[in-house]
Amino acid sequence: MTSSAAQGASGGASSYAPRGDLSRVALTAFTPVVWGTTYVVTTEFLPQGHPLFAGLLRALPVGLIALAITRTLPRGAWWGKAAALGVLNIGLCFPLLFIAAERLPGGVAATLAAAQPLVVAALAAAVLHERPAAWRIAWGVAGVVGVGLVVIGPNAALDFVGIVAGLGHAASMALGVTLTKRWGRPAEASPTAFAGWQLTAGGLFLLPLAFLAEGAPPAIGLPAVLGYLWLGLVGGLIAYVLWFRGITTLPVASVAVLVLLSPLVAAILGAVVLGQMLGPIQLVGFGLALAAIVAGQLPAPTRSHDSVSTPTPEKAPR
Repeated sequence: MTSSAAQGASGGASSYAPRGDLSRVALTAFTPVVWGTTYVVTTEFLPQGHPLFAGLLRALPVGLIALAITRTLPRGAWWGKAAALGVLNIGLCFPLLFIAAERLPGGVAATLAAAQPLVVAALAAAVLHERPAAWRIAWGVAGVVGVGLVVIGPNAALDFVGIVAGLGHAASMALGVTLTKRWGRPAEASPTAFAGWQLTAGGLFLLPLAFLAEGAPPAIGLPAVLGYLWLGLVGGLIAYVLWFRGITTLPVASVAVLVLLSPLVAAILGAVVLGQMLGPIQLVGFGLALAAIVAGQLPAPTRSHDSVSTPTPEKAPR
């Protein structure tokens, strides 16, 4: 584990030191912004009914490209760790996301995914031994409420399989984020190599499942080719390189709350591309979610009596 990753995994007040680096936060935020395009791309460009195949094409080709570029393979225990992270962050996360996107309105799927910061807070207590502050839990709840106000319409239909898939996606990604923070990144692996390990492991996990569950690949036209290229190169390789770099160098709570950007971007694209207007309630929710994102980049406030000790009066000499 690199020194920066070790410091981030140790928790405590010092783990919030990197938050002053706005450029690092901005680069990490690029990933959920790109992920926000998944809903529109999935529904408008990709063939329906093949979520495993979509996840496979998003992960395995770019993972192999990353390995070919970096020529770096895991060593020792990192074979198992990379495989576990690849399954959690990619192999399970991708198909569950596509299933939720296909079976639920984009708003419902996005709101379920927005619960990830709350799941990360619970896992951080168990895995990283970081006790979540009530202030952070409150802003996590506020973020979910804000996203819900933005993206859930009055006629939103609920599908049991889609809800389970959406919650499973949030839990899988939250556990992947937490373990990535716990284990850090080995010194010999660049961010590109680290992302390549996980994309390849997740793709290999999906390879047999896609063909066993969905049979032959669907017919792919030009729109689908463009959609898969976008999701693979930009939403896969580039996004995950920046994402894993952010996880290992920023506090886990700071990274987790950035996921709220994804449904907000999806809502903006829905308004611009699909003509879905944002009313007053949606705008209020938008502001609430943005406030939660900003609050997630700040250290939790401390009580004055916790940081300032009251001097004990000295006894007068007798």
